[in-house]
Order: sequence, then C-alpha cells, then structure tokens
Amino acid sequence: MRDPYSILGVQRDAGSDEIKAAWRSQAKAVHPDHNQTDPDATARFAEIGQAYDLLKDPQKRGLYDQARRVAETKKRDQTIMQQRAAAREAAQRAKAAEKLMEELAKAQSRASKAEPQPESAKPESAEDMLERIFGADAKAKVAAAKPGAASDNANMSEEEQATAQSEKMEARAAQASSFFSALLRRIRGTTVVPDKAPDITAEAIVTVSDLIEQKWVTIGMPEEREVRFQLEPGMTDGHVVRLKGQGLKLPESARGDLVVTLLASRDDTFSIRNFDIHTTFPISLADAVLGCEATVQSPHGELKVTVPAWSGSDRAVRVDGKGLKDGSGGYGDFVVELRIILLDTPDAKVMDLMRHMREGLYL
Repeated sequence: MRDPYSILGVQRDAGSDEIKAAWRSQAKAVHPDHNQTDPDATARFAEIGQAYDLLKDPQKRGLYDQARRVAETKKRDQTIMQQRAAAREAAQRAKAAEKLMEELAKAQSRASKAEPQPESAKPESAEDMLERIFGADAKAKVAAAKPGAASDNANMSEEEQATAQSEKMEARAAQASSFFSALLRRIRGTTVVPDKAPDITAEAIVTVSDLIEQKWVTIGMPEEREVRFQLEPGMTDGHVVRLKGQGLKLPESARGDLVVTLLASRDDTFSIRNFDIHTTFPISLADAVLGCEATVQSPHGELKVTVPAWSGSDRAVRVDGKGLKDGSGGYGDFVVELRIILLDTPDAKVMDLMRHMREGLYL
C-alpha cells in the first residue's frame, strides 16, 4: 500500500478526527456506486479503506510511523555516506592532478632557464618524468608507443615490410591510447561502485487470520513504489522475509534486497507464540474448582474444550493441531489460557465459604 497519509490527503501529525473526516470525504468521492464508469473506482475505494484502517488504530499507526522513520533515517544515512565517499574521491583526484601539474611546471621551468649543464648531466626526458611520477610501467608503454621502437626485418619483401609496419603502427597506437586512457583515469579518479546496493529493512503488521489465509502483504517504499509478497506456511510473528532485488537502487549497481519483519497485531483477539495461537478465556470460580465443558471462539471457528477441575489462572487448555502451519507439514496448537473472574455483585454464600476456609469453621 502507498503512504496512507498521502492517500487520505492529511499531514503526518493529523488527529483522529481529521483522519476520519478525510476518510469519509475521500470514500464518498470515489465510491463505486457514484463512479460506475470508472473501472479503477473499486480499487481506489478499497485503498482508502485500508489506509483508514491503519491510521485509525493508534498501535498500527505507531508501528507504521516507526517503520517509516527507520527507513527514512537509513536512506538518509546511506546518502550522507555516499556523499562523503564522493568527496574523499574528489579530494584524491584533485591531489593527483595537483601533483602532476606541479611536476610539469617544474619541468617547464627547468627547460625555460636553459642553463649550461655539465656534459655528464642529461636533461630529464618526458619518459623519465612519467617513470618518476607514475612508475616504470608508464615509461615502458610510452617507449612501446614511439615510432621505431622495434626493428624491421631486413629479409622481408617490400610488401611484407609494409604490412608489418602497418601492424606495428596500429599496435603502437592501441598501446598509446590504452596508456593515456589509464593516465586520464588516474588523474580524474575512478568511482568504486558497489556490486550490490545496501538492503532496506521494513516491518509489516499482520493478523492471525492473515497468516492462516496466507494473504498478500503490501509494503510502501520511500520512492512511492509498492512491493507485494504472499504469506507462506512457516511464517509467524517475528519472521524475517528477504525479497531479493526489491530494495535500494544505486547507479551502476545491482538493486539491494528488502528485508521485512512480520509483526503480529497486538490488538487482535489472538496472540502468537512460535506457531501456537493463544487466547484467554474467562471462567467462574465454581467452574475453575469443579471443572466444566466450554465453547471457545478460535480462528477456525468455535471449539469445544474441557476445563479440568481445580484449574487456576495459571492453567491452559491445549487443542492440538489448531495453530499455524509450521512449514514442515505440521501445525502448532490452539492454547486457551484460563482467567478466573468473579461475579459482578458479591455473593454472600461464596464470601462465607471463603471466610470459613481462611479463618476456620466455627459452630
């Protein structure tokens, strides 16, 4: 889903009343009954409803805002790191260019002075200068690129000599082009591009029914892009889903991954622990002491459970195989956690019984 705030047209600090008013206005405007000629009306109406369902719930809205802030912070940090790396590379290029210009200026100054030198002292050639600055490999390449670097074979015919000379000239030209291209790259610098862009992390809020029905989940990306994936057996609360090639895109590098952490909704009737589905069930004091048969609502419908006698609030009734799929062909359990509750109004007989149990029975 796209950014729910932009869908409803409200600011990120909008109050619940403003969000509700925006939802009503948007839903009325795009309702399919009022836009029967628009084929996209149903999809837009559903999108507005999903946005409102997320923002009207304080907990879901808080989790979404937190995930968005984390994604924006990480993206901003990555941009800052890239800018710093580019600045360092630019400084290195400038330093290399400055060094080259200094050496060339020194050579030009020495040549312009043209002072008499002893016969034993030879002026520094361009090849020697390149060797001093860039190493012996540079001098070898320049020497290979100069005409007459290799001797001709006197035994060849004139036609063969002409062909060989042409091949040598082409080879020298290629060597010279390669060397000066490398020299230019060294002066300008070469940006090191990562093979793969960094990953992006996100969170997705899902309900127990979403996991059971293996529904599709939509993640809104910072660049107004959406990524969808389907819930599968073996996924549960805290499960991490890695979506290859759905993350950050940088120039001349492979797109990174999108790493999504599934978070089970905390306001749901049911909770998840591993692949077990938990729920709480209130029982009276009499049922806790004497035991009873009870009907409990589960994600799969109503279930009949037996509450054993003398069951406290620390007791749980476990129904095998009514939990989530564990991804290996099995299922978790449905766990009913018992909670003892008292009557709305005090019961005199119960109070007398408890008093006698605590203080002793007197006739």
